[in-house]
Amino acid sequence: MQNYVKTIRKAIGAEKIFVPGVRGIIVNHNQEILLQLRTDTSSWGLPAGSVELNETARQALSREVKEETNLEVISAEPMSLSCGPSQQFTYPNGDCIQCFALTFIVKEWGGQPTPDMDEGSELRFFALSDLPENLIPTHKETLKDYARYDGNFIVR
Repeated sequence: MQNYVKTIRKAIGAEKIFVPGVRGIIVNHNQEILLQLRTDTSSWGLPAGSVELNETARQALSREVKEETNLEVISAEPMSLSCGPSQQFTYPNGDCIQCFALTFIVKEWGGQPTPDMDEGSELRFFALSDLPENLIPTHKETLKDYARYDGNFIVR
């Protein structure tokens, strides 16, 4: 599958683009959240990524989780939709994005978490009460939403 964002970047450079994306909150039996230590920012974050052309959000979630953690998503519950100025992010190379991200809670998954060593160098489960300091700001907001989630879809 061709990477849509890379195609756009070739045409416009680092200028801010609007990117539809997905985030996975992968929960273990201790109610801990799986985070990856990103190689590009040295920050912890959720498995996440952009939705490609001709792909559903659910397909993108499964693909991104598999690529970044080697886990298979068995079931996923849509939790929230995040958009707006708080969802802006600048990568170390200067590329700017504003996300329109659908977050899923993944409590049923299979496999052994293994970092891809490309986007992430380490995977670790964290309690919500003990999240790392260097958490990607947009993902910090997503985890705040998760902490208050009561089964009603959140839009912000």
